[in-house]
Amino acid sequence: MSRTATTAVLKAFSIAALLYSCSTHNVHSREPKFRVIAFFTAREDQAHISFVHEAERWFPETAAKYNFSFDTTSNWDNLNLEFLSRYRIVVFLDTRPEKPAQRAAFRTYMEHGGAWMGFHFAAFALTPSAYPANWDWYHNTFLGSGSYASNTWRPVSAVLRVEDRKHPATRHLPETFKSAPNEWYRWERDLRQNPDVDILLSIDSTSFPLGTGPKQNEIWHSGYYPVVWTNKNYRMIYLNMGHNDIDYEHKYDANNRTLSYTLTNPIQDQLIIDGLLWLGGITPP
Repeated sequence: MSRTATTAVLKAFSIAALLYSCSTHNVHSREPKFRVIAFFTAREDQAHISFVHEAERWFPETAAKYNFSFDTTSNWDNLNLEFLSRYRIVVFLDTRPEKPAQRAAFRTYMEHGGAWMGFHFAAFALTPSAYPANWDWYHNTFLGSGSYASNTWRPVSAVLRVEDRKHPATRHLPETFKSAPNEWYRWERDLRQNPDVDILLSIDSTSFPLGTGPKQNEIWHSGYYPVVWTNKNYRMIYLNMGHNDIDYEHKYDANNRTLSYTLTNPIQDQLIIDGLLWLGGITPP
């Protein structure tokens, strides 16, 4: 073959390879960057049910914008390794698994590189209650918080302070910002004493007094309260947000109207989005 012919063949091959590469890239670009599965119960507390319904609207819209897939299930028996193998991220919207097999599958998933985001009541444990502190690994090792200790009331906004500004989930946040209304939890354990825990956000002192009562112990006047954190040994992030305010007293009608929402605060929403991207293995832009 002449040198001219060889050059022509190589040029044609290069063009074909380039076209193939472009077409392959276009196909892959339509594939979701990662897949998310959210578990929920949504049976009892109207505030948690309201948040779950809100999340079922907000997350699919966010997934379409950021090119990931989002599925939900209320069947906690789906918390098994075969089912979880389809997903990069597991989300607990309002509760936690109760059956030993479900718990074992989730622990194995997390210890082998899975990712998790949990909201509000997903960390709740109190003995005696319907959700007793009977899962040592989850509450004491994985979350590190131990049992629930107390809360503010009513759900109100708080000024939140970013404690770790270098984490990918917080890189777009200002030093402080006002949150969406929420019922805030206090925990049995001081997360500052746990070397495995990276506290990302806490309640800023300018929030005090926090809560409106009517019980005085439900109004916080001082103290240190972490509200978002990660465990350095796992790919996880917990957010204490996820409790909407509800018209329990029926001041407006008899329908337990939702009075506030969680996923309507642009700065707080960005925290959740960047947290999801980080969990999905993508550095937020």
